[in-house]
Amino acid sequence: MALDPQSLDRLRIDRESAPTSPRRVPWVWLLVVLLLTSVVWWMKGSFGSARAVEVRVTQVREVSGTTVARTVLNASGYVTARREATVSAKQTGKVVEVLVEEGSRVEANQILARLDASNLIANKVYAEAQRAAAKSAIKETEALLKQAESAYKRTLDLINAKIATVSDLDKSESDFRSLQAREQRQQLEVTVVEKGIGLWDQQLEDMIIRAPFAGVVTAKNAQPGEVISPMSAGGFTRTGICTLVDMESLEVEVDVNESYINRVAAGQPVEATLDAYPEWKIPAKVIAIIPTADRQKATVRVRVGFESLDPRMLPQMGVKVGFRNAEEPAATVATGPRMVVPRSAIQERDGKQIAWVLRGDRVERRAVRIESYSSQEVQVVAGLNSGDRLVLDPPLSLSEGGLARERKP
Repeated sequence: MALDPQSLDRLRIDRESAPTSPRRVPWVWLLVVLLLTSVVWWMKGSFGSARAVEVRVTQVREVSGTTVARTVLNASGYVTARREATVSAKQTGKVVEVLVEEGSRVEANQILARLDASNLIANKVYAEAQRAAAKSAIKETEALLKQAESAYKRTLDLINAKIATVSDLDKSESDFRSLQAREQRQQLEVTVVEKGIGLWDQQLEDMIIRAPFAGVVTAKNAQPGEVISPMSAGGFTRTGICTLVDMESLEVEVDVNESYINRVAAGQPVEATLDAYPEWKIPAKVIAIIPTADRQKATVRVRVGFESLDPRMLPQMGVKVGFRNAEEPAATVATGPRMVVPRSAIQERDGKQIAWVLRGDRVERRAVRIESYSSQEVQVVAGLNSGDRLVLDPPLSLSEGGLARERKP
């Protein structure tokens, strides 16, 4: 059978118009690669910055050498007041007025506060009324006694004239002596009432709280409306009005290790330095060595007195003392250069004092030896060099050779 050429042409496949299979678009793969690269760089930057700790940095400052007195023993203690009292009342009462504040200077016997005395005043008024009644009764008895005395004398005259009987004389004499005794008893009753009024006056005076000595008020412990008592009564009862300190009795108490107490003697010259004023050298001397030791701390307490007092000296201040050789009180030695750094740059780890030095982007741990403290700075005699960059308030996460960078202000 012959095939028609047109039929054969219809059976031919048109390659140009046939549907093609989908191809993968190259730009999709490019987008995936760029995304992965970005994630890798982000993670690298994030973890890298986490390892670098931001810190505040300061620079070590060098001070020139000075001369200091030669000492045989150094110790630390506190400024204390020999005369210090919590002023209270003799009896329990409610506070109605407080006349002082913290920092007030008071003189001896100056009024500090007053307590409610209304009940005492009422009792005193009652006692005074009793005294008035007793004195009125005495006047009545005096009139009766005068009459009885006259009757007794007339009876004596009648007895002499042999007109009255002996029984009349006995009766008149008995009345006279009885009234005499009554008058004496009433006089004693008046005295007793007056003594009672004196007691009420004393109790009223006790409601006024006075300063036992001249000094400065360091603490105000009660307010109007509160109840105070000379002994602890529990609840909200206060035991005092204020704390009074005699600033003329300031001295230093030092606990000296009993192994070195043989280097201390009464009258020994001492150089004291307050932590608040490290450059101020205060002359002092040993007042006494308390003749007992603390078993738990293995120390002996030593009292040190200032040669002269100053308003800058305050109770409970920290103080460093250097006990000098009594035979060579003027001996001095020259000290080398000192490195001064902020106190916040020194950290204690494992019982040692250390500092962290920033070199480039790494921190280096340095063991330091400190000579003296102040409220803001310390003097370092070993472990640091002038110009070193120290980390302030070093975080606990710092480690030797760790990454760190200076925090920008």
